[in-house]
Amino acid sequence: MHTNPTSIVYEYPFNERIRTLLRLEDLYEKFSFFLHQPDPMQHHVALSTIFEMLEVAGRADLKSDLLQELERQKHTLISFRSNPNVQADMLDRILEDVDKASSALMASQGKTGQNVRDNEWLMSIRGRTIIPGGACEFDLPSYHAWQKNSPEKRFADISAWFAPIAPLFDAINIVLRLLRESGVTTKVIAQAGSYQQMLQGKIYQLLRVNVSQEMGAIPEISANKYMLWIRFMSQDGDMKPKAFESDIPFDLTLCNF
Repeated sequence: MHTNPTSIVYEYPFNERIRTLLRLEDLYEKFSFFLHQPDPMQHHVALSTIFEMLEVAGRADLKSDLLQELERQKHTLISFRSNPNVQADMLDRILEDVDKASSALMASQGKTGQNVRDNEWLMSIRGRTIIPGGACEFDLPSYHAWQKNSPEKRFADISAWFAPIAPLFDAINIVLRLLRESGVTTKVIAQAGSYQQMLQGKIYQLLRVNVSQEMGAIPEISANKYMLWIRFMSQDGDMKPKAFESDIPFDLTLCNF
């Protein structure tokens, strides 16, 4: 039985706004993974990741940006109701998800992560984790004692500290999902490992490249509103990049709300 080879999706944001959302999405995936592990060291990574989230999400207008985008997407989705080719039940589910995320984000009070910033104990840990090796037991004995708690207790504590930030990530998840689903995928070939396409000033927000893992080809992407350029590279045993000189078939998706 024929099976499709494993593929890798590479994404390229066209602007700083989408770049920030992708970084936060990546941090959330790491946080979620390490939170659900039992070891104290893994929970240390989960907690440290919350601190990283606060650094990236520090822009004061991120919350308002997401609320505006959710409202805009809601109106766009409602306009699809009259389209006979749209499944009404699926549309209703998406609209319900948008409403829930918007309501929860609107109900969240204050600056993102203010509950963490107001916690002196957490801030002492954050200050030490910036220093390489700074969270040793002799630097933070109270943190060392906390790490000796049961996995369930640590999980509950970290979950409680993250809870006020969760609505932000629910909103990010929906916005990025709708953005990715907006794209039209085309099959193209990078001749001798290189591909160019004129965009003629059309605004896109996200570029997705889906390439077979078996090819061993890694895209280096450069793009603006006028053109995009993709150059595929390979890596030798020392991980040094080398220009790919063979033709590379791949799926290209340009996304825009």
